[in-house]
Amino acid sequence: MGVPPWMAEPGRAIERWLEAERDQLITWLPVGLGGGIALWFVLPDPVAWGTAILVLVAGGLAGLAAGRGGRAARMLAIGAIAAALGIGLIWVRSDRVAAPVLAGPTFVQLSARVETIEPLVARRLVRLTVRPVGPGQDADGAPVALPGRVRINLAEADAPAALAIGATIKLRARLMPPPLPAVPGAYDFARVAWFGAIGATGRGFSPVVVTVPGRGGAGVRVALSRHIVAQLDGSAGGIAAALATGDVGAISDADAEAMRRAGLAHLLSVSGLHITAAVAATMLIVVRLLALSPWLALHTRLPLIAALAGAAAAIGYTVLTGSQVPTIRSCVAALLVLVALAMGREAMTLRLVATGAIAVMLALPESLAGPSFQLSFAAITAIIALHEHPVVRATFAPHDEGRGRRLLRGAASLLLTGLVVEAALMPIAVYHFHKAGLYGAVANIVAIPLTTFVVMPFEALALLLDTIGLGAPAWWLVQHALDALLWLARGVAHAPGAVRALPAVPDGAFALMVVGGVWIALWRTRWRRIGILPLAVGAIWALTTPSPDILVTGDGRHVAVRTAAGLALLRDRAGDYVRDTLAENGGVDGEPLLLADQPDARCSRDLCLTDVVAHGRAWRVLATRSVYRVPIAEMVAACRRADIVISERGLPRGCTPRWLKLDRSVLARTGGIALTLTTGQMVTVLNPGDRHPWRDPPTLARSTRRFGAAGDQRGVAGGVAAVRFRLPGRGCSER
Repeated sequence: MGVPPWMAEPGRAIERWLEAERDQLITWLPVGLGGGIALWFVLPDPVAWGTAILVLVAGGLAGLAAGRGGRAARMLAIGAIAAALGIGLIWVRSDRVAAPVLAGPTFVQLSARVETIEPLVARRLVRLTVRPVGPGQDADGAPVALPGRVRINLAEADAPAALAIGATIKLRARLMPPPLPAVPGAYDFARVAWFGAIGATGRGFSPVVVTVPGRGGAGVRVALSRHIVAQLDGSAGGIAAALATGDVGAISDADAEAMRRAGLAHLLSVSGLHITAAVAATMLIVVRLLALSPWLALHTRLPLIAALAGAAAAIGYTVLTGSQVPTIRSCVAALLVLVALAMGREAMTLRLVATGAIAVMLALPESLAGPSFQLSFAAITAIIALHEHPVVRATFAPHDEGRGRRLLRGAASLLLTGLVVEAALMPIAVYHFHKAGLYGAVANIVAIPLTTFVVMPFEALALLLDTIGLGAPAWWLVQHALDALLWLARGVAHAPGAVRALPAVPDGAFALMVVGGVWIALWRTRWRRIGILPLAVGAIWALTTPSPDILVTGDGRHVAVRTAAGLALLRDRAGDYVRDTLAENGGVDGEPLLLADQPDARCSRDLCLTDVVAHGRAWRVLATRSVYRVPIAEMVAACRRADIVISERGLPRGCTPRWLKLDRSVLARTGGIALTLTTGQMVTVLNPGDRHPWRDPPTLARSTRRFGAAGDQRGVAGGVAAVRFRLPGRGCSER
């Protein structure tokens, strides 16, 4: 066909390789679909999305036309078309969920119908998702347009006893648009809210009045969670509720962080472990009960009936726990396993994982960008790929040996599986949470059997006995088992070197690690080793990425500066969320310092001046600390002596620092900023030309009046009050 001889032999070699891997080719279909979805998140606007679809479809059709008789061209063609389909899926999904978003913060009186109720017991809050009924009213009684769905946090004491799903309530609330990431690499709630059709979020205040009663209760899931929490003390109740319903609101922040640092957070997310336990227990009970009838045992296929009961248990458990992504994936996998067992086929294969991934992406394509999807599928893929390896399969297959050796073999298998899973999850954990646990594999050797064979069976027994009022002894056992689990988590979390903190990982480094890991997991021949190269390059890139020297939140209020003693915050009274976000994205494990306490900083109530040493020189940074304005002459003089000036307000035109000015007008265009002075790199949350819908959503009209956090309007738009302040090293006054 006119192919040069020097190209023919490599082509035949590729065909021989794909022939050897023919059973694995289908597992790359979800990779192509997911690649298209990821490409939509990377490309900036509809023009780029449409162009990518046309190019991929054209390439796919060309491959199909040219690839007759060969696998390589057909595989690339199918992958290109799958990627085009992925772009189309997420594009259509983003348009289907489109809803107006509140334009700016406002206080409003509103009536709304309750959709969901989520108790956050550890924080003494109740989280409501509501649909406003008609427009709201501001403080002057003027109408305020509200989005179709709003998420509101209420204090437990403010939640009325008659609060129920379907009820209509009336309350006051301070609402704001779903926030963008505070700094680059932070949690993007605006994206999550967009796909959840949530147009505003905020805090509600008493009195909360139920004007129309609901259909009764807060739902089966909430009622079951409350019952479980009431039986146990401390965070043990929250963990037990998480195992049964997926509700983690009753776990204290300290214990939740300890579980994450110890590598045990996966136990709090209803996934494969929990679905497997529920299905296995259901099948065992059904088979044992039906086998008591000789006629049924002789005339029916009891395993098939038990499998149907197990499938019903998996579906019911998924619905009960809120149908989260890991649960959906595990439910789909469980159903496929049951079908395979009924057909006499091998159940746990990568094809099963691929089918589950395709099902989730077809229904919820946006879930690909979240850590839940990535962690869930990375874990199960790593486990199956490991145990499909011939050496591992031969080593840990059943042997004719004594009980002691069998236990040692099982413990070694569990340890090896834990190490491989930790290695697979580490890049994802570092990318999303900026931390990596080091002892998770060892902790899971104890935690997984304890949870699977002690906590969950006794919790199920306790709930069953509660129907006749005899569950107390079983709850006592659950309490002590969960106390042991928490003791393990706290001990591992506080062990020296338990967690390694890293700054935000570049997207390119994360992509390389994902490509390398998927390549290693899905292929079976020696060519899988090629995946080590992108995996290693991505890991080195991530590990050598320097921590940012300056972090600025999108509103300009909060600044973190890297000093000789560590990361230090500009404002002394930053909230816990802000402090944690800046520390995590600054690559710090622990509490950040205060800039005013550092010897190389000069801070007053209104301004702070410090030097940041980087790349062989000192950068002078000036930042405002209060809402009060500094006299223009003093501010202009201070700006000229600084390299970088940062303010939450608009700075005068004469303020011209030597390098960079970040005030309200600049930050409105860039969002949060991360500055790395050693490399001269500046990363922003907002980028020119980015047209993803949550970056520039359709907004509702602002209310006629806007208020600050406490309802007052002093000095934000203009200073008229007489105040006193002090510049670093000198004093002056302003009227």
